[in-house]
Amino acid sequence: MEPAIVRSKRPALGGRPVWKSAGLHLTHRLDNGWLAVSPDLLRAYYTRPEIHPIEESCANEHRLFEKLMETPDAPVADHEIAAIADPDAADNYRHLLAYRDHLVGHGSVEAAYLALFRPGAPQVPPVFIEQLAHLIVANMLDGEDDAFVLRAGELFFREQKVTLAEGQLMLADAEVVEMYTETGGLGGLGALLTEAGTPMREISLDVLGEDNAATYEERADQFNFALDFRFTQPGQDALARVVERWLGHFAALPVRVQAMRSITDERWSWHIGLDSQATTILNALYTGETVDEAELQRLLALFRLEFLEQDGLIETMRGKPAYLGLAMTDDERVRLKPQNLLTNLPLKNPVQ
Repeated sequence: MEPAIVRSKRPALGGRPVWKSAGLHLTHRLDNGWLAVSPDLLRAYYTRPEIHPIEESCANEHRLFEKLMETPDAPVADHEIAAIADPDAADNYRHLLAYRDHLVGHGSVEAAYLALFRPGAPQVPPVFIEQLAHLIVANMLDGEDDAFVLRAGELFFREQKVTLAEGQLMLADAEVVEMYTETGGLGGLGALLTEAGTPMREISLDVLGEDNAATYEERADQFNFALDFRFTQPGQDALARVVERWLGHFAALPVRVQAMRSITDERWSWHIGLDSQATTILNALYTGETVDEAELQRLLALFRLEFLEQDGLIETMRGKPAYLGLAMTDDERVRLKPQNLLTNLPLKNPVQ
């Protein structure tokens, strides 16, 4: 049973909400506002369960771990990894150290994130990419006092579950929905009750609104607010603000983004899907292919992106907007890919 959604209204947040889970406290800003690849940030990777030694780990693995905790960017020779008795642990070290070298070599979190989508980048688990996006969004929105913008920012690093029943268009954190569905929000006790066949009480997720927005800060790391994402509600506008900030943060590119119901532009020249499903649908619409109604229903939001400065654009896009789309998967998930906004811009020179 999926959690029911309790409806409410709009914002006004006090204080400076921060996702502590993003790890912003582990690093610091460089002169350009991007984040340093600090020793503490690297140490956080070494303490992940895939890397942190356990009681049965061999002496060589403990020795390497202690070396890296002491000097996180220390060079590691092949023979040090080969000396680890557990081949799986050794393989984990190889992958993580390649990723570490990628981070250190690019000098900042943002530069390393950008470089992950270029040829020759190391293959890293999706969770690492999401963690970087989380950290970057936390940096970018530090001090933001609009709870809707902060909640929309979660789409950049957290998968969402869509609810469409009874005219709703709600987004809720997919992991939270799954946890509530499996355990009723009661953790291990809920799992035991489920196994025993005990009926679970109905669990509700609050919809972010004016009467609860001030509580976003204290609940930020719980990711348990649903977002009303209908065209008439603040969710889409809030996501537009996050897109504007993302492009300004990475590319110093001033843009204006506006939610819209449909694309009627006869001069439509450029579009960016914010996920793979939206890319497929927009490509088909752009080329004049017939898109069936079921496919169109998966398109949850459209945006018009206006470039406020024209100098950096390719010639054919000067004076024209680009269009953005966000869609859900067959299993009603939203997996936004913020990197698409950086790698698919109509710029003469790619974002560096």
